[in-house]
Amino acid sequence: MEVTKKILWADDEIQLLQPYLLFLKDKGYEVTPVCSGQDAIDECQRQHFDIVFLDEQMPGLSGLDTLQDIKRLHPELPVVMITKSEEENIMEQAIGRQIADYLIKPVNPNQILLCLKKHIQSTQLVEQETTKNYREEFADLSYMISTARTFEEFVAIHKALSMWDIRLADTQSPLRERISQQWQKANSAWAKWIDKKYEEWFKGGNRPLLSTDIFKRKVFPLLDEGKKVFVVVIDNFRYDQWKVVQPMLNEHFVTDEEQVYSAILPTATQYARNAIFAGLMPEQIREMLPALWVDEEEEEGKNLNEKDLIQSQLDRFRKRYDFSYFKINESDFCEKITRQIKGLRTPLNIAVINFIDMLSHARTDSKMMRELCNNESAYRSLTQSWFHHSPTKRLFETIADCGYTIVLTTDHGTIRVDNPVQIIGDRNTNTNLRYKVGKSLQCQSKNTFTITRPLQVGLPTPNVSSSYVFCTGNDFFSYPNNFNYYAQLYRNTFQHGGISMEEMLVPLVTLLPRN
Repeated sequence: MEVTKKILWADDEIQLLQPYLLFLKDKGYEVTPVCSGQDAIDECQRQHFDIVFLDEQMPGLSGLDTLQDIKRLHPELPVVMITKSEEENIMEQAIGRQIADYLIKPVNPNQILLCLKKHIQSTQLVEQETTKNYREEFADLSYMISTARTFEEFVAIHKALSMWDIRLADTQSPLRERISQQWQKANSAWAKWIDKKYEEWFKGGNRPLLSTDIFKRKVFPLLDEGKKVFVVVIDNFRYDQWKVVQPMLNEHFVTDEEQVYSAILPTATQYARNAIFAGLMPEQIREMLPALWVDEEEEEGKNLNEKDLIQSQLDRFRKRYDFSYFKINESDFCEKITRQIKGLRTPLNIAVINFIDMLSHARTDSKMMRELCNNESAYRSLTQSWFHHSPTKRLFETIADCGYTIVLTTDHGTIRVDNPVQIIGDRNTNTNLRYKVGKSLQCQSKNTFTITRPLQVGLPTPNVSSSYVFCTGNDFFSYPNNFNYYAQLYRNTFQHGGISMEEMLVPLVTLLPRN
């Protein structure tokens, strides 16, 4: 049963507003009329209201003073100011005191009705319309998934599912389960397509933009045009996370181009991010730059040579641009870099921001973080909150103020895993949950993708018989020893390294400063 919405309307000429009150009563609202600001405050102390209509010019307490007192009592209560005055300073004061809306007399009943729907029924109406629209589009999405044959078609599916995931996330709609099922079907189709196409990408055939192409295709052309460029790589940054961060950048940047590119396999820092900075596949890095390659079994950090890899790519393409490089792991260091930006004289600047990767790992290791980030919607929300409140937002604003064009991207995304599958390997097999590389790997699941000829796809072979085995969908690997313990430990955590649209199809965005 729908609860009747309650309105408080304060106006010293309330008797003249009877037609409005009757109109609202016919529409199902309950209206309490009062003649003064003090009466309005008294009623707010006496009972609950969903919204207040407040005349600005009343004898005794003015509308602005009444607004202030009502907000002191109920900070979240929406108050709509209704006034004959069009003075700008009155509007500014009302907005500064957090009015919900500002109407100028004479108002008509439909204006009032629209105002009510906007401020006290918008969530319900948005949910109803979103649910209706998704139902209408469900069949089209299902058809797109079943017939997808090209990279561009899978990107369109990924974008559409991400958009619906974001729109449905804050609703109580039962369709959230249905979109989860569509994600699973889409990722199954994507994995089958990758199985057919991935090796072809490295035989000179038609291929999408890959990790190795980003500097050559997107960064160097901007530098050659004389632009100052800041490349920002946010580790572990999914497409849906980009879409919730994007509105916070609109004040300072214009999105000039938004693309989705494919991260190479494995979707892990050692491979995908090093490929971005070197402009080479991992096996090429190992062959051409052996001092900068670190094998899986070595304990040395896998991302310690990024600056040298960038320099090697500049040298190979004969680009004589000076550059700066920053790896940001802490807020204090981010603030320090922000202060330094105005003094930079290098045309090319690269910043790697590790917060989201740290969040993903923290969620795996910490029970509290699992509670805070227990699904995709919460994962996006934490990303959004981090960006808004951390020094990172100020870093972007300062980059804009200094006139840099930003190329914003990531090395790979991440996916929430929930289905453990057993795998057997020797002691030298790597520890990643979404891919394994080693000799004589044995896996029970049929939903894996195996690369038996790594050199054909630009991957190094630690041993002659080494192969790579990748999880698809929402699976993750676990060894038979203590299987149940590790299955429980890692279920519903966010992982990367394998094959899914969330891990491989990631944003590549060019942002132009508004100034």
